[in-house]
Amino acid sequence: MTPELPAPVNPVVLREHETEIRVRYQETDGQGRAYHGNYVTWFEVGRVELLRAAGVDYKALEEAGVFLVVAELSLNFFGAARFDDLIRVRTRTARSRGVRIENHYEIRRDDELLASGRTVVACVDATGKVKPLPAWLRLPLVEADQDESQSSLG
Repeated sequence: MTPELPAPVNPVVLREHETEIRVRYQETDGQGRAYHGNYVTWFEVGRVELLRAAGVDYKALEEAGVFLVVAELSLNFFGAARFDDLIRVRTRTARSRGVRIENHYEIRRDDELLASGRTVVACVDATGKVKPLPAWLRLPLVEADQDESQSSLG
């Protein structure tokens, strides 16, 4: 028997969230620049923290058999993060429909744009079968479909 889906704790409509990350030494290459694969990890941190800030317990989601897997990913580089930089990952939900959530990202050091990107995650069950997003997960993100013009991300 699959556990019941967890309802969000104090749910809020949240389309955009910002997370600060300190670049660790282990995340850099021999030139002191952040290894390119870490940007994808930082996107994931932003995505999970956006859900947490909206009251969604990601771990409880998975315990209930709801998994969000990356189906699409794009990443553009404009500069390099370096060891000990304090970077900000801004995550914005652009769309949430059916089985998918589309997020857009910016990674900045101060005002300098270092990278931008996009992911589309698909909702699947424990066997990997595609399933609709739970309505309560979609609802806080629904306004993103209706108004994408209020954010600089995109």
